[in-house]
Amino acid sequence: MGRAFVNRRGWIGSTLLLATIVGLGGGLAVWKVADIRSAEAAAASQPEPTEAVTTAVAREGEHRRTTTAIGTVLALRSVTLRNELAGTVRQVRLIPGQVVEAGALLVALDVSVEEAELTALEAQAALAQTSLARLQQLNKHLATSQEEVDQARAERDVALAQTARTRAIIERKMIRAPFRARVGLADVHPGQYLNEGTQLTTLQGVADAAHVDFTVAQRVAAGLREGDSVGVSAGDAPPVPARIVAIDARVDTTTRNALVRARIEAAGDAPAPGASVRVLVPLGPATTAVVVPVSALRKGPGGDHVFVIEPDKEGKSRAHVRPVQSGTVLGDEVLIHEGLAAGEQVATSGSFKLRESVLVAVANDSTAGAKGGK
Repeated sequence: MGRAFVNRRGWIGSTLLLATIVGLGGGLAVWKVADIRSAEAAAASQPEPTEAVTTAVAREGEHRRTTTAIGTVLALRSVTLRNELAGTVRQVRLIPGQVVEAGALLVALDVSVEEAELTALEAQAALAQTSLARLQQLNKHLATSQEEVDQARAERDVALAQTARTRAIIERKMIRAPFRARVGLADVHPGQYLNEGTQLTTLQGVADAAHVDFTVAQRVAAGLREGDSVGVSAGDAPPVPARIVAIDARVDTTTRNALVRARIEAAGDAPAPGASVRVLVPLGPATTAVVVPVSALRKGPGGDHVFVIEPDKEGKSRAHVRPVQSGTVLGDEVLIHEGLAAGEQVATSGSFKLRESVLVAVANDSTAGAKGGK
């Protein structure tokens, strides 16, 4: 009897404890539901988050694939200046970097001996001319033979030829610029004796154009034609346009490369002669692709994508992720080969903040398109 009473009291206590726990759980559940509903009501009263972006309109443009070759800039005219005759330097006008006009005297060798010889030869030529004139007068009166006249004429001609030869030697010792050019480094000084063929300096022609020689693979050369446009750049400078003017008729048997020459018309923008440059050479015909600013292209684990801005049913602008296949980057633009059509509006600045279906506010004129293609 006592044991049954004790068991009954224990059962009542457990029941009360369980009821208390259930009551507390129910109270917590009611409180949580009320809290959630309150938060939902507060969120409903708040405006939808909006991200500010700028946009551009994808446009259609032509593109031609390119390959890069290494080339060398060449002046249209370039020479290594040497002396033809031996002699002692009397005067030097070689200033490195200076532009000299055609015919300008650069180096003068001593010609004092030749000048003295020239004076003597000019005197002999004058005497021979006088003797010839006298004999011709006598021959008119039959006072001398024709043979004597012919001999005097020959002596006069020989004297004139010797005079001309000496003048030529003097002129050859006056070393002049053959064309308008920029003077290179020189180490020539007055009083220095020069043997024949001594290198004096280099002259790089100053003109409105320059050449660039570069080599390309045989298959690339087969697709090039005179007049094709290429781009020439050195370092981080933007490419300078040039046009192909010649393609070598043969292919190197060792490298299987062909030599190509292009002409830069704006020589003032070209690197100095001898500089190594990169040449962007076109490959194949031009193709059509969609062009967007580089800032519109995003990278992610799933690949390249852009955010296309489209209105929803309420007319609000929203961003939608669009996977794309990107191509060559041209300056501040990138080619899109698949996934995007011309005329679609894409987010540019601020696109890193976007996610699928987020509401956006366009901060610029939505009709502004991408820049002109290259």
